[in-house]
Amino acid sequence: MFNESMLLTNETGKRLYEKYAAKMPIIDYHCHLQPKEIYENKEFEDLGQMWLAGDHYKWRAMRTFGIEEQYITGDASYYEKYKKFAEILPYLAGNPIYIWCALELKRFFGIDEPLCAENADKIYKKTKELIREKHITPQWCMAVSNVEVVSTTEDPTDMLPYHLKLQADPQVKVKVLSAFRPDKAFYCEKTTFPGYMEAVAKAAQCKIEKFSELLEAMEKRLIYFKQIGTMISDAGVEDIFFCDSQPDEIEAIFQKAVHGDVLSELEENKYKSAFLVEMGKLYARHGFIMQLHIGTYQGANRAKEKEVGVACGFDCTDDSTMIQSVGDILNHLVAAQALPKTILYPLDASKFENFAILAAGFCESGTRAKVQLGAPWWFNDQIYGIQRQFEAAANLYPVSLSVGMLTDSRSFLSYPRHELYRRVLCNYLGQLVERGEYFSDEKYLKQIVQDICYFNAKEFFGL
Repeated sequence: MFNESMLLTNETGKRLYEKYAAKMPIIDYHCHLQPKEIYENKEFEDLGQMWLAGDHYKWRAMRTFGIEEQYITGDASYYEKYKKFAEILPYLAGNPIYIWCALELKRFFGIDEPLCAENADKIYKKTKELIREKHITPQWCMAVSNVEVVSTTEDPTDMLPYHLKLQADPQVKVKVLSAFRPDKAFYCEKTTFPGYMEAVAKAAQCKIEKFSELLEAMEKRLIYFKQIGTMISDAGVEDIFFCDSQPDEIEAIFQKAVHGDVLSELEENKYKSAFLVEMGKLYARHGFIMQLHIGTYQGANRAKEKEVGVACGFDCTDDSTMIQSVGDILNHLVAAQALPKTILYPLDASKFENFAILAAGFCESGTRAKVQLGAPWWFNDQIYGIQRQFEAAANLYPVSLSVGMLTDSRSFLSYPRHELYRRVLCNYLGQLVERGEYFSDEKYLKQIVQDICYFNAKEFFGL
Protein backbone atom coordinates (compact mmCIF):
# COMPACT_ATOMS: atom_id res chain seq x y z
CA MET A 1 0.00 0.00 0.00
CA PHE A 2 1.05 3.63 -0.50
CA ASN A 3 3.13 4.93 2.41
CA GLU A 4 3.05 8.63 3.34
CA SER A 5 6.61 8.33 4.65
CA MET A 6 7.88 7.42 1.18
CA LEU A 7 11.50 8.58 0.66
CA LEU A 8 11.59 10.22 4.10
CA THR A 9 14.11 7.96 5.81
CA ASN A 10 15.05 10.22 8.72
CA GLU A 11 13.03 12.15 11.31
CA THR A 12 14.48 15.55 10.41
CA GLY A 13 13.66 15.14 6.74
CA LYS A 14 10.14 13.96 7.58
CA ARG A 15 9.58 17.01 9.77
CA LEU A 16 10.96 19.41 7.16
CA TYR A 17 8.70 17.96 4.48
CA GLU A 18 5.52 17.91 6.56
CA LYS A 19 6.00 21.35 8.17
CA TYR A 20 7.54 23.38 5.36
CA ALA A 21 7.38 21.72 1.94
CA ALA A 22 4.20 19.71 1.49
CA LYS A 23 1.72 22.57 1.22
CA MET A 24 3.80 25.08 -0.75
CA PRO A 25 2.19 26.25 -4.03
CA ILE A 26 3.62 25.03 -7.33
CA ILE A 27 5.24 27.23 -9.96
CA ASP A 28 5.67 24.96 -12.96
CA TYR A 29 7.88 27.18 -15.08
CA HIS A 30 8.54 24.68 -17.90
CA CYS A 31 6.08 22.20 -19.38
CA HIS A 32 4.48 21.14 -22.66
CA LEU A 33 0.82 21.29 -21.72
CA GLN A 34 -1.56 22.53 -24.39
CA PRO A 35 -3.17 25.89 -23.49
CA LYS A 36 -6.17 24.94 -25.63
CA GLU A 37 -6.83 21.96 -23.33
CA ILE A 38 -6.49 24.15 -20.24
CA TYR A 39 -8.98 26.67 -21.65
CA GLU A 40 -11.54 24.18 -22.96
CA ASN A 41 -11.26 22.32 -19.65
CA LYS A 42 -12.99 19.19 -20.91
CA GLU A 43 -13.68 16.30 -18.57
CA PHE A 44 -11.24 13.46 -19.15
CA GLU A 45 -12.48 10.27 -20.78
CA ASP A 46 -10.73 7.82 -18.48
CA LEU A 47 -7.46 7.03 -16.73
CA GLY A 48 -6.10 5.56 -19.98
CA GLN A 49 -6.39 8.95 -21.66
CA MET A 50 -4.94 10.79 -18.67
CA TRP A 51 -1.93 8.49 -18.51
CA LEU A 52 -1.24 7.42 -22.07
CA ALA A 53 -2.39 10.15 -24.47
CA GLY A 54 1.04 11.77 -24.71
CA ASP A 55 3.45 10.30 -22.16
CA HIS A 56 6.57 9.13 -23.96
CA TYR A 57 8.06 7.90 -20.67
CA LYS A 58 5.33 5.27 -20.49
CA TRP A 59 5.55 4.57 -24.22
CA ARG A 60 9.27 3.80 -23.94
CA ALA A 61 8.66 1.47 -21.00
CA MET A 62 5.89 -0.38 -22.83
CA ARG A 63 8.13 -0.92 -25.86
CA THR A 64 10.83 -2.47 -23.68
CA PHE A 65 8.32 -5.19 -22.76
CA GLY A 66 7.62 -5.85 -26.44
CA ILE A 67 4.08 -4.46 -26.41
CA GLU A 68 2.77 -3.80 -29.90
CA GLU A 69 2.72 -0.18 -31.04
CA GLN A 70 -1.03 -0.48 -31.56
CA TYR A 71 -1.40 -0.35 -27.75
CA ILE A 72 1.11 2.48 -27.32
CA THR A 73 0.57 5.20 -29.93
CA GLY A 74 -1.70 3.21 -32.23
CA ASP A 75 -5.45 3.02 -32.73
CA ALA A 76 -6.34 0.82 -29.76
CA SER A 77 -8.78 2.39 -27.30
CA TYR A 78 -7.47 4.10 -24.17
CA TYR A 79 -8.98 1.29 -22.15
CA GLU A 80 -7.00 -1.31 -24.12
CA LYS A 81 -3.82 0.75 -23.76
CA TYR A 82 -4.43 1.13 -20.04
CA LYS A 83 -4.84 -2.62 -19.63
CA LYS A 84 -1.53 -3.30 -21.37
CA PHE A 85 0.20 -0.71 -19.23
CA ALA A 86 -1.31 -2.18 -16.04
CA GLU A 87 0.27 -5.53 -16.90
CA ILE A 88 3.82 -4.12 -16.85
CA LEU A 89 3.58 -1.60 -13.99
CA PRO A 90 4.41 -4.09 -11.17
CA TYR A 91 7.62 -4.96 -13.03
CA LEU A 92 8.90 -1.35 -13.09
CA ALA A 93 10.67 -1.64 -9.74
CA GLY A 94 13.11 1.24 -9.33
CA ASN A 95 11.63 3.12 -12.28
CA PRO A 96 10.13 6.59 -11.64
CA ILE A 97 6.99 5.64 -13.57
CA TYR A 98 6.05 3.26 -10.74
CA ILE A 99 6.30 5.98 -8.10
CA TRP A 100 4.67 8.63 -10.29
CA CYS A 101 1.68 6.39 -10.96
CA ALA A 102 1.35 5.54 -7.26
CA LEU A 103 1.39 9.22 -6.35
CA GLU A 104 -1.10 10.09 -9.09
CA LEU A 105 -3.54 7.37 -8.01
CA LYS A 106 -3.27 8.52 -4.40
CA ARG A 107 -3.40 12.28 -4.87
CA PHE A 108 -6.07 12.50 -7.56
CA PHE A 109 -8.20 9.43 -6.84
CA GLY A 110 -7.46 8.46 -3.21
CA ILE A 111 -6.32 4.97 -4.28
CA ASP A 112 -3.67 3.32 -2.05
CA GLU A 113 -3.24 -0.07 -3.70
CA PRO A 114 -0.69 -0.68 -6.45
CA LEU A 115 -2.05 -1.19 -9.95
CA CYS A 116 -1.57 -4.59 -11.60
CA ALA A 117 -3.32 -6.82 -14.14
CA GLU A 118 -5.49 -8.39 -11.45
CA ASN A 119 -7.04 -5.16 -10.16
CA ALA A 120 -6.84 -3.14 -13.39
CA ASP A 121 -10.56 -3.32 -14.13
CA LYS A 122 -11.53 -2.43 -10.57
CA ILE A 123 -9.26 0.63 -10.55
CA TYR A 124 -10.35 1.61 -14.06
CA LYS A 125 -14.00 1.54 -13.01
CA LYS A 126 -13.38 3.47 -9.79
CA THR A 127 -11.33 6.20 -11.49
CA LYS A 128 -13.88 6.53 -14.29
CA GLU A 129 -16.65 7.00 -11.73
CA LEU A 130 -14.58 9.62 -9.88
CA ILE A 131 -13.86 11.49 -13.11
CA ARG A 132 -17.62 11.85 -13.64
CA GLU A 133 -18.47 12.47 -9.97
CA LYS A 134 -15.81 15.15 -9.38
CA HIS A 135 -15.85 16.48 -12.96
CA ILE A 136 -12.10 15.96 -13.28
CA THR A 137 -10.68 18.34 -15.88
CA PRO A 138 -7.29 19.99 -16.54
CA GLN A 139 -8.10 22.97 -14.32
CA TRP A 140 -9.40 20.63 -11.59
CA CYS A 141 -6.06 18.80 -11.59
CA MET A 142 -4.21 22.12 -11.27
CA ALA A 143 -6.42 23.31 -8.42
CA VAL A 144 -6.06 20.03 -6.48
CA SER A 145 -2.28 20.23 -6.96
CA ASN A 146 -2.09 23.83 -5.71
CA VAL A 147 -0.61 25.10 -8.98
CA GLU A 148 -0.22 28.87 -8.97
CA VAL A 149 1.66 29.46 -12.23
CA VAL A 150 2.32 27.30 -15.27
CA SER A 151 4.42 28.16 -18.31
CA THR A 152 3.73 26.26 -21.51
CA THR A 153 6.11 26.36 -24.48
CA GLU A 154 5.26 27.99 -27.80
CA ASP A 155 6.91 28.92 -31.07
CA PRO A 156 7.50 32.64 -31.80
CA THR A 157 4.94 32.50 -34.62
CA ASP A 158 2.17 31.46 -32.21
CA MET A 159 -0.39 34.21 -31.67
CA LEU A 160 -1.19 32.78 -28.21
CA PRO A 161 -5.00 32.88 -28.62
CA TYR A 162 -5.70 30.53 -25.72
CA HIS A 163 -3.29 32.29 -23.38
CA LEU A 164 -5.19 35.50 -24.06
CA LYS A 165 -8.53 33.75 -23.48
CA LEU A 166 -7.29 32.18 -20.25
CA GLN A 167 -6.09 35.52 -18.92
CA ALA A 168 -9.42 37.16 -19.78
CA ASP A 169 -11.45 34.47 -18.01
CA PRO A 170 -12.03 35.33 -14.31
CA GLN A 171 -12.95 31.69 -13.59
CA VAL A 172 -9.40 30.53 -14.37
CA LYS A 173 -7.40 30.65 -11.16
CA VAL A 174 -4.00 29.48 -12.42
CA LYS A 175 -1.73 31.97 -14.19
CA VAL A 176 -0.81 30.53 -17.61
CA LEU A 177 2.29 31.96 -19.32
CA SER A 178 4.26 30.83 -22.35
CA ALA A 179 7.96 30.32 -22.89
CA PHE A 180 9.34 31.82 -26.11
CA ARG A 181 11.08 28.96 -27.95
CA PRO A 182 12.73 29.88 -31.28
CA ASP A 183 14.25 26.47 -32.04
CA LYS A 184 13.09 26.44 -35.66
CA ALA A 185 15.11 29.59 -36.32
CA PHE A 186 18.14 28.02 -34.63
CA TYR A 187 18.30 24.83 -36.70
CA CYS A 188 19.42 26.46 -39.94
CA GLU A 189 20.38 23.12 -41.55
CA LYS A 190 16.86 21.74 -41.62
CA THR A 191 14.86 21.67 -44.85
CA THR A 192 12.03 23.45 -43.04
CA PHE A 193 14.17 26.56 -42.40
CA PRO A 194 13.24 28.57 -45.55
CA GLY A 195 9.52 28.02 -45.02
CA TYR A 196 9.83 28.92 -41.38
CA MET A 197 11.39 32.27 -42.26
CA GLU A 198 8.24 33.02 -44.23
CA ALA A 199 6.10 32.09 -41.23
CA VAL A 200 8.11 34.35 -38.90
CA ALA A 201 7.88 37.23 -41.39
CA LYS A 202 4.13 36.82 -41.55
CA ALA A 203 3.73 36.69 -37.77
CA ALA A 204 5.97 39.73 -37.26
CA GLN A 205 4.46 41.55 -40.27
CA CYS A 206 7.81 42.36 -41.78
CA LYS A 207 10.20 41.11 -44.43
CA ILE A 208 13.06 38.76 -43.63
CA GLU A 209 15.76 38.85 -46.27
CA LYS A 210 18.74 39.29 -43.94
CA PHE A 211 19.92 37.85 -40.64
CA SER A 212 19.53 41.28 -39.05
CA GLU A 213 15.90 41.31 -40.22
CA LEU A 214 15.34 37.90 -38.64
CA LEU A 215 16.53 39.33 -35.33
CA GLU A 216 14.22 42.32 -35.72
CA ALA A 217 11.31 39.96 -36.35
CA MET A 218 12.26 37.85 -33.33
CA GLU A 219 12.33 40.96 -31.16
CA LYS A 220 8.84 41.94 -32.32
CA ARG A 221 7.53 38.50 -31.42
CA LEU A 222 9.37 38.59 -28.10
CA ILE A 223 7.60 41.84 -27.24
CA TYR A 224 4.29 40.24 -28.23
CA PHE A 225 4.92 37.35 -25.82
CA LYS A 226 5.90 39.84 -23.12
CA GLN A 227 2.48 41.47 -23.37
CA ILE A 228 0.83 38.38 -21.86
CA GLY A 229 3.19 38.60 -18.90
CA THR A 230 5.72 35.96 -19.89
CA MET A 231 9.39 36.62 -19.18
CA ILE A 232 10.75 33.19 -20.04
CA SER A 233 12.57 31.91 -23.11
CA ASP A 234 13.75 28.43 -23.93
CA ALA A 235 16.13 26.78 -26.36
CA GLY A 236 16.66 23.13 -27.20
CA VAL A 237 20.34 22.82 -28.06
CA GLU A 238 21.03 19.29 -29.28
CA ASP A 239 24.72 19.99 -29.66
CA ILE A 240 26.91 22.94 -30.55
CA PHE A 241 30.59 23.68 -31.02
CA PHE A 242 31.01 27.41 -30.52
CA CYS A 243 32.59 29.22 -33.44
CA ASP A 244 33.19 32.95 -33.54
CA SER A 245 32.39 34.85 -36.73
CA GLN A 246 31.99 38.22 -38.38
CA PRO A 247 28.60 39.74 -39.29
CA ASP A 248 29.21 39.38 -43.03
CA GLU A 249 29.94 35.66 -42.55
CA ILE A 250 26.66 35.11 -40.74
CA GLU A 251 24.82 37.02 -43.42
CA ALA A 252 26.30 34.79 -46.14
CA ILE A 253 25.42 31.64 -44.18
CA PHE A 254 21.89 32.92 -43.61
CA GLN A 255 21.46 33.53 -47.33
CA LYS A 256 22.50 29.95 -48.08
CA ALA A 257 20.18 28.53 -45.44
CA VAL A 258 17.17 30.59 -46.45
CA HIS A 259 17.62 29.43 -50.06
CA GLY A 260 17.81 25.79 -48.98
CA ASP A 261 21.50 25.28 -49.79
CA VAL A 262 23.51 22.65 -47.91
CA LEU A 263 25.63 24.09 -45.11
CA SER A 264 28.96 22.80 -43.89
CA GLU A 265 29.33 21.80 -40.24
CA LEU A 266 31.45 24.91 -39.66
CA GLU A 267 28.77 27.13 -41.18
CA GLU A 268 26.09 25.52 -39.02
CA ASN A 269 28.10 26.09 -35.86
CA LYS A 270 28.91 29.70 -36.76
CA TYR A 271 25.25 30.48 -37.42
CA LYS A 272 23.99 28.71 -34.30
CA SER A 273 26.62 30.38 -32.11
CA ALA A 274 25.71 33.81 -33.45
CA PHE A 275 21.98 33.12 -33.11
CA LEU A 276 22.23 32.11 -29.45
CA VAL A 277 24.38 35.13 -28.60
CA GLU A 278 22.11 37.59 -30.42
CA MET A 279 18.98 36.08 -28.88
CA GLY A 280 20.65 36.33 -25.46
CA LYS A 281 21.13 40.04 -26.06
CA LEU A 282 17.43 40.40 -26.88
CA TYR A 283 16.48 38.49 -23.74
CA ALA A 284 18.65 40.77 -21.61
CA ARG A 285 17.21 43.88 -23.29
CA HIS A 286 13.63 42.84 -22.54
CA GLY A 287 14.17 41.19 -19.16
CA PHE A 288 13.63 37.58 -20.23
CA ILE A 289 15.17 34.56 -18.54
CA MET A 290 17.21 32.40 -20.93
CA GLN A 291 16.84 28.64 -20.50
CA LEU A 292 19.25 26.37 -22.39
CA HIS A 293 18.31 22.68 -22.59
CA ILE A 294 21.56 21.05 -23.66
CA GLY A 295 22.56 17.64 -24.91
CA THR A 296 19.72 15.77 -26.59
CA TYR A 297 20.13 13.12 -29.26
CA GLN A 298 16.87 13.53 -31.13
CA GLY A 299 15.29 10.61 -32.94
CA ALA A 300 18.03 8.07 -32.34
CA ASN A 301 15.83 5.32 -33.80
CA ARG A 302 15.15 7.11 -37.07
CA ALA A 303 13.18 4.29 -38.64
CA LYS A 304 10.74 4.13 -35.74
CA GLU A 305 10.51 7.90 -35.48
CA LYS A 306 9.59 8.04 -39.18
CA GLU A 307 6.94 5.38 -38.57
CA VAL A 308 5.49 6.66 -35.29
CA GLY A 309 6.41 10.36 -35.11
CA VAL A 310 8.69 12.79 -33.30
CA ALA A 311 8.67 13.19 -29.49
CA CYS A 312 7.30 9.66 -29.14
CA GLY A 313 10.05 8.11 -27.05
CA PHE A 314 12.97 7.69 -29.45
CA ASP A 315 15.16 10.54 -28.17
CA CYS A 316 18.30 9.96 -26.11
CA THR A 317 21.02 11.71 -24.13
CA ASP A 318 24.13 13.04 -25.86
CA ASP A 319 27.49 14.24 -24.55
CA SER A 320 28.80 16.05 -27.63
CA THR A 321 28.31 19.66 -26.44
CA MET A 322 31.45 20.97 -24.77
CA ILE A 323 31.22 22.96 -21.53
CA GLN A 324 33.53 25.49 -23.15
CA SER A 325 31.07 26.13 -25.98
CA VAL A 326 28.31 27.06 -23.54
CA GLY A 327 30.85 29.13 -21.63
CA ASP A 328 31.77 30.96 -24.84
CA ILE A 329 28.12 31.92 -25.36
CA LEU A 330 27.87 33.29 -21.82
CA ASN A 331 31.24 35.02 -22.15
CA HIS A 332 30.21 36.84 -25.34
CA LEU A 333 27.09 38.07 -23.58
CA VAL A 334 29.11 39.30 -20.60
CA ALA A 335 31.46 41.11 -22.98
CA ALA A 336 28.45 42.79 -24.57
CA GLN A 337 27.08 43.65 -21.10
CA ALA A 338 23.99 41.69 -22.07
CA LEU A 339 23.96 38.50 -20.01
CA PRO A 340 20.34 37.67 -19.05
CA LYS A 341 19.34 35.51 -16.11
CA THR A 342 20.14 32.02 -17.34
CA ILE A 343 19.31 28.45 -16.40
CA LEU A 344 21.44 25.60 -17.75
CA TYR A 345 19.93 22.12 -18.12
CA PRO A 346 22.51 19.50 -19.10
CA LEU A 347 20.84 16.24 -20.08
CA ASP A 348 24.13 14.38 -19.64
CA ALA A 349 24.13 13.74 -15.89
CA SER A 350 27.88 13.20 -15.85
CA LYS A 351 28.22 16.95 -16.51
CA PHE A 352 26.13 18.21 -13.58
CA GLU A 353 29.22 19.24 -11.64
CA ASN A 354 30.88 20.90 -14.61
CA PHE A 355 27.83 22.97 -15.46
CA ALA A 356 27.37 23.94 -11.80
CA ILE A 357 30.95 25.24 -11.80
CA LEU A 358 30.35 27.07 -15.09
CA ALA A 359 27.17 28.69 -13.78
CA ALA A 360 28.86 29.95 -10.61
CA GLY A 361 31.59 31.53 -12.73
CA PHE A 362 29.06 33.82 -14.43
CA CYS A 363 27.15 35.06 -11.41
CA GLU A 364 27.55 38.73 -10.52
CA SER A 365 26.50 41.37 -8.05
CA GLY A 366 22.92 42.54 -8.06
CA THR A 367 21.18 39.26 -8.88
CA ARG A 368 20.92 36.10 -6.79
CA ALA A 369 21.92 33.02 -8.78
CA LYS A 370 21.96 34.92 -12.08
CA VAL A 371 23.23 31.83 -13.92
CA GLN A 372 22.29 28.54 -12.35
CA LEU A 373 22.03 24.81 -12.83
CA GLY A 374 18.46 23.83 -13.68
CA ALA A 375 16.36 21.05 -12.22
CA PRO A 376 17.23 17.45 -13.15
CA TRP A 377 15.60 17.28 -16.53
CA TRP A 378 13.98 14.62 -18.70
CA PHE A 379 15.85 11.35 -18.11
CA ASN A 380 17.19 12.73 -14.82
CA ASP A 381 13.93 13.78 -13.16
CA GLN A 382 13.69 10.70 -10.96
CA ILE A 383 14.71 9.92 -7.39
CA TYR A 384 18.27 8.91 -8.24
CA GLY A 385 18.78 11.84 -10.61
CA ILE A 386 17.44 14.38 -8.13
CA GLN A 387 19.49 12.96 -5.25
CA ARG A 388 22.58 12.78 -7.44
CA GLN A 389 22.25 16.43 -8.42
CA PHE A 390 21.86 17.56 -4.82
CA GLU A 391 24.93 15.61 -3.75
CA ALA A 392 27.03 16.65 -6.73
CA ALA A 393 26.03 20.22 -7.37
CA ALA A 394 25.68 21.36 -3.75
CA ASN A 395 29.43 21.02 -3.40
CA LEU A 396 29.90 23.57 -6.17
CA TYR A 397 26.83 25.82 -6.26
CA PRO A 398 24.48 26.66 -3.35
CA VAL A 399 21.45 24.37 -3.58
CA SER A 400 19.56 26.94 -1.50
CA LEU A 401 19.43 29.28 -4.53
CA SER A 402 17.81 26.76 -6.88
CA VAL A 403 14.48 27.63 -8.53
CA GLY A 404 13.36 24.07 -7.81
CA MET A 405 11.45 21.54 -9.85
CA LEU A 406 9.49 21.57 -13.12
CA THR A 407 7.35 18.92 -14.79
CA ASP A 408 8.53 19.21 -18.43
CA SER A 409 5.35 17.26 -19.02
CA ARG A 410 2.39 16.89 -21.36
CA SER A 411 0.22 15.37 -18.64
CA PHE A 412 -2.10 17.14 -16.20
CA LEU A 413 -1.45 14.37 -13.68
CA SER A 414 2.28 15.05 -13.48
CA TYR A 415 2.31 17.56 -10.60
CA PRO A 416 3.27 14.91 -8.01
CA ARG A 417 6.73 15.15 -9.58
CA HIS A 418 7.07 18.33 -7.51
CA GLU A 419 6.13 16.31 -4.43
CA LEU A 420 8.73 13.69 -5.26
CA TYR A 421 11.38 16.39 -5.63
CA ARG A 422 10.39 17.99 -2.34
CA ARG A 423 10.54 14.68 -0.51
CA VAL A 424 14.02 13.95 -1.85
CA LEU A 425 15.12 17.51 -0.99
CA CYS A 426 13.91 17.31 2.61
CA ASN A 427 15.35 13.84 3.10
CA TYR A 428 18.70 15.08 1.75
CA LEU A 429 18.75 18.05 4.12
CA GLY A 430 17.67 15.78 6.99
CA GLN A 431 20.59 13.46 6.27
CA LEU A 432 23.00 16.40 6.46
CA VAL A 433 21.56 17.35 9.85
CA GLU A 434 21.60 13.86 11.28
CA ARG A 435 25.16 13.22 10.09
CA GLY A 436 26.24 16.42 11.82
CA GLU A 437 27.10 18.17 8.56
CA TYR A 438 24.56 20.95 9.08
CA PHE A 439 23.70 22.40 12.49
CA SER A 440 22.41 25.95 11.91
CA ASP A 441 19.09 27.00 13.42
CA GLU A 442 16.00 25.39 11.89
CA LYS A 443 14.74 28.78 10.74
CA TYR A 444 17.41 28.60 8.04
CA LEU A 445 16.35 25.12 7.00
CA LYS A 446 12.76 26.32 6.80
CA GLN A 447 13.84 29.20 4.55
CA ILE A 448 15.94 26.92 2.34
CA VAL A 449 13.11 24.43 1.87
CA GLN A 450 10.44 27.04 1.13
CA ASP A 451 12.74 29.04 -1.13
CA ILE A 452 13.59 26.01 -3.25
CA CYS A 453 9.97 24.84 -3.36
CA TYR A 454 8.46 28.21 -4.23
CA PHE A 455 9.99 31.59 -3.35
CA ASN A 456 13.18 31.35 -5.44
CA ALA A 457 11.18 30.69 -8.60
CA LYS A 458 8.72 33.44 -7.76
CA GLU A 459 11.56 35.95 -7.42
CA PHE A 460 13.75 34.68 -10.26
CA PHE A 461 10.93 34.71 -12.84
CA GLY A 462 9.52 38.02 -11.61
CA LEU A 463 6.15 36.55 -10.60
